[in-house]
Amino acid sequence: MINTFNDILAAAKQGGPKRLAIPAPTAADVSLAAAAATAGLAIPCFAGDAGAIAVLAAATTLREGDYELWEEKDPHRSLARSLSAVRSGAADILLQGGISAADFAAVLQDRQEGLGRKGVTVSYASLYQLRKRDKLILVTDTFLNNRPTLVEKQQILANALGLARLLGIETPKVAILAAIEQVNPGIPSTLDAAILAKMGDRRQFGKAMVEGPLDMDCALSQAAAGRKGLQSPVTGNADVYLVPEIETGHLLAEALVFFGEMQTVGAVLGTAKPALLHLPFVTHDNRLTEIALASLLVGNGGGNG
Repeated sequence: MINTFNDILAAAKQGGPKRLAIPAPTAADVSLAAAAATAGLAIPCFAGDAGAIAVLAAATTLREGDYELWEEKDPHRSLARSLSAVRSGAADILLQGGISAADFAAVLQDRQEGLGRKGVTVSYASLYQLRKRDKLILVTDTFLNNRPTLVEKQQILANALGLARLLGIETPKVAILAAIEQVNPGIPSTLDAAILAKMGDRRQFGKAMVEGPLDMDCALSQAAAGRKGLQSPVTGNADVYLVPEIETGHLLAEALVFFGEMQTVGAVLGTAKPALLHLPFVTHDNRLTEIALASLLVGNGGGNG
């Protein structure tokens, strides 16, 4: 079972290096790729201005033969070249590189020419390592889906459960978050949470414990839940936290980093092939762990359960 970021790195190294397609790479991207190559995680494939990239590479530990260069000076063409390589299997993982987050997200969700899949909602999960014990938790969706419908939440949860099981959690415990722990027709997120919990009871998510609606104190504390009359193996010990919409998800993701001082990595889930977004609150060292996590998803698509 994978319990820490170091476990993720070790498991990925056992699988050998993966080919990273990186469009319009920045100096930070080339430095990250060099670190991934040195760690035995990656073979970088850069698409962009070959001369400029060679200069950046020379300032790192990369040497000729350690990486590939695909000449495409236009950023959009470099993205198209990288995407084509991943779709065809010539590369394993698509990185954002120097492409804007909006343009890259559009490619991830495009079901015709991008990495989207028919009938599957692409989502983003933030993975955290707890500070006081060896345990990983997932918070989703923290970046891609603004106001997901019930059907989309079902798929977002299925994506997260796929990743949790890949990490060795046989029976993931899921907290469906809402403003309050009671079902209230005036608060739609509590209705969605109750339906998802009932779906969990009927094994529509496979082997998992799904509880909701739960407000934050009930989700995080078994004692707090007990004071409100809730008894559940999920409270205080959830593996997956499903948020109602992106404002909650993104704010929670950042709060855990800056207030909670927790380490985080992210994963794009539900895509046809693994891909990596670059979020500013993920540190350089943890971006290496993100590459390792994406490497574990190779052969599993985007980790959809």
